Amino acid sequence: MYGCEVGDLDHFQYLLLMACCLLITLPLEFVLSARVYRRVAGLAFAIIPVVIIFSVWDIVGILRDHWSYSTRFTTGWTLLFGMPIEELVFFIVVPICGLLTYEAVGYVLSVLRRRSKVGETGPHA
Repeated sequence: MYGCEVGDLDHFQYLLLMACCLLITLPLEFVLSARVYRRVAGLAFAIIPVVIIFSVWDIVGILRDHWSYSTRFTTGWTLLFGMPIEELVFFIVVPICGLLTYEAVGYVLSVLRRRSKVGETGPHA
């Protein structure tokens, strides 16, 4: 038995987890000025290579029987060569969350640097 059962939602647990990851990091876009979703070209440039490389890696692993996916926690919807749709979603969501976090940390650090410079020279310098 794996953790607690959610009943009819068991097959959507992987996708629900990915949705929660996006939901939890979404405020970084607005509160901490991450500006990831507002730069669509940069976002695509960051995500497309990840999706291609890891999808190929995943498909090779599936075809060679190196790993498989729980039919209990996935929808059963598959893409080419049996790759679960959840894996494609994972390869998109994780880089987005990583970029949001990276940009938010960069913003916070820049604010802290500006504040420390003001503190060093004084507010009227």
